[in-house]
Amino acid sequence: MPAVSTQDFLKSSAHTAYHFGFSPLEKMKALSACKNCDTRISHKATAQNRKNDSLYGLLTSGACSYFDHKLNGIEGPSLFYTTEQVPRSGDIAVTFHVLNVKKSIAEALLIQTIQSLLNDLGYINHIVRINSLGDTDSTSRYIRDLTTYLRKRLDEMPPAARELMKEHPLVALMHLIEKDHDLAKKSPSPLEYLTDASRKHFREIVEYLDMSETPFEIDPRLLGHHDCYSDALFAFDILNKDLEKDPENPLYIRGGRYSTFITKTSKSKIPAVGAVLILKDKKAPAHIPVPRIKHNPDVYLVQLGFGPKVKSLLLIDELRRAGICVYQNIMSDSLGEQLRHAEAKNARYAIILGHKEFMDGNIIVRDLHNQSQESIPSAILVAHLQEHLPAHH
Repeated sequence: MPAVSTQDFLKSSAHTAYHFGFSPLEKMKALSACKNCDTRISHKATAQNRKNDSLYGLLTSGACSYFDHKLNGIEGPSLFYTTEQVPRSGDIAVTFHVLNVKKSIAEALLIQTIQSLLNDLGYINHIVRINSLGDTDSTSRYIRDLTTYLRKRLDEMPPAARELMKEHPLVALMHLIEKDHDLAKKSPSPLEYLTDASRKHFREIVEYLDMSETPFEIDPRLLGHHDCYSDALFAFDILNKDLEKDPENPLYIRGGRYSTFITKTSKSKIPAVGAVLILKDKKAPAHIPVPRIKHNPDVYLVQLGFGPKVKSLLLIDELRRAGICVYQNIMSDSLGEQLRHAEAKNARYAIILGHKEFMDGNIIVRDLHNQSQESIPSAILVAHLQEHLPAHH
C-alpha cells in the first residue's frame, strides 16, 4: 500500500480537480458574478446538521460556503473544491461539490474525478459501493415500511438502537448496520422503493460504472441521514493486493446527493452532490499547494447526450494521463454554447462527440483556426493530438 504524503495528496487533488472542471472555492468566490450578486440565500445550518452529514460536517460546510460566498450568482452549474481540516482530529480533507446539476452526470463526474485521483496516488485497486435513497416520495415509502419492520422487532433490538428509534427509524437502522446486527441484514432495501425517476437516475450511474469498467457493488446498507441525503450515495474502498478491503487504508471516501439538506436548511431547491476524501492521520500543512498550470489548453472537448458525456469523462482522464490539458463543460447540453466557449477560450481544436460518433467509436476533431474537421477513431485521439499540438506539451 503506497504511503501518501500530505503534499502529494493535495497536489494530486488540485491537479485532478482542475482537469475535471472544478475550481478552488477561493477562486470561485472572487468571481464578479458572486461578488456582485444581490441575493444572498440565507440558511440555518446547525451543529445537528453537521452531525447528520456523517462526514464530520464537511459536506455541510461546502454547502454553507456556496451560500455565504453567493455562488448562486453563477449561472448554471457550480463545480468547486475545498481543502479543509477535519474538526477535532485535524486530519486533512478535500471536498468536491457540484451544485445546480440535477442529472446523474454530476455523480458520474465526482466518481470519475476520485477514481483518477486514486490512480494518481497509486491506489489502482479500489471498488465503489453505491446505493440510492431515491427522491422524497421514494424515501417516505421506504421509511414507512422500515418503521413497521423495526417496531415489530423492538424487543430484539439492543437498548441503544431502541433509544434511537425515538429520533428516527433510519438512525436506529444505521446504528444496527454499524453493529452488524441481524436485524439490519433483513431490513427492507431502499432500492425497492425507488420511483421511476429515481430508478432511472440510479440506473444511469450504474451504466456509467459499467461503461468505465469501474469495479462496483450495489450496497443497500450504505445509508445516509434522511435530513441530508437523497438519491445516490457512494463510498470507495481501497483494496490490497489480494483484492480484499484494506484495513490499513489511509483514505476515507464518501459522497452523495445532498439536495435535501440544501432544501431543509435554506428553503431553496438547488440540486447538490458532494464527496469528501479524508487522508487519515495526516495534519494539514501550513501552506496548501496551488497547482501551477503552465499554459492554457489547446483542446476543448464538446459532447452531447448521456453516452457521449460518459465517454468524455474517460477521454478527459486519458488525455490527462498523456499530459494533454482539456477545457470542457461536461454539464452543458448545448452544442452552440460549448462551441462558443471553445472560441472564447481560444482553443485550437474542438473534439466533438455526439451520439453518432459515440455509436461508431469515432470522434470529430475540428481545427478552430481554419475551420476544417475530420473524423478519427477515438482510440487514436491521443496520438493524433500529440502529433498536431505545439511542442509545449
